[in-house]
Amino acid sequence: MSRLTSQVRFWIVTVVTLLSVGLTASLGQWQLNRAAEKERLAQQRSERLLLPALGWPDLMQADWVSGSSALLDRRVVLEGRWMHEATVFLENRPLNGRAGFWVVTPLWDASKQHALLVIRGWTPRRLDDRTAVPDLDETLDAVRIVGRLAPPPSKLYDFGQAGEGRIRQNIDMDAFASEWSLPLWPVALQQLDGDGAEDGLIRDWPLPDSDVHKHYGYAVQWFGLTTLLIVLYVWFQLIGPWKRRRSSR
Repeated sequence: MSRLTSQVRFWIVTVVTLLSVGLTASLGQWQLNRAAEKERLAQQRSERLLLPALGWPDLMQADWVSGSSALLDRRVVLEGRWMHEATVFLENRPLNGRAGFWVVTPLWDASKQHALLVIRGWTPRRLDDRTAVPDLDETLDAVRIVGRLAPPPSKLYDFGQAGEGRIRQNIDMDAFASEWSLPLWPVALQQLDGDGAEDGLIRDWPLPDSDVHKHYGYAVQWFGLTTLLIVLYVWFQLIGPWKRRRSSR
């Protein structure tokens, strides 16, 4: 009976160990895949930024249904006019540990038939008045903007009222386009330079590979746990019983 119980315990520990090793090894591999994907995106971004800059005609001819991803990270130079009345401040967008806003304004082309959402930069939030926003120069003149095509501003968790008013948590592109009757494309422009770039906004956009080291660190931890499980199994399930049998002879 004792021998049968020992065998059952052996196989239970073996099965649990195999499942645990498989899980931790797959999680480690998943972290390596995430790191590789971010490195690929960083390389793609660098290569696309070296391509000739796009303008309004290129954006007008783009296939936004199936080909918008091919334009992401491309450098863009546009002349147009700001739609200042539609400027919004996206809150809860920290930079280097400081609370602040992303300033977002649509940019019209000369014909006012096309518009692009521009993420103009970051500005800190006042601690003494959370509803205060900076006064920006609202020039009516045409401006020349240099930037990089990017996905629309990332969405944060909200409680249903964060998509209204001048200070918002998120922007829903379709709802925002309908609100202001704008023919918006499903991308945004992260401003890098251009007229009005001395407006005090910070344009320190995060790189896709900025946390690759984090994924490598997690991978090392998961593979380390895999190794530990194997070592413990071999020691307690194989070497330990073998030494006890040998000493009892």
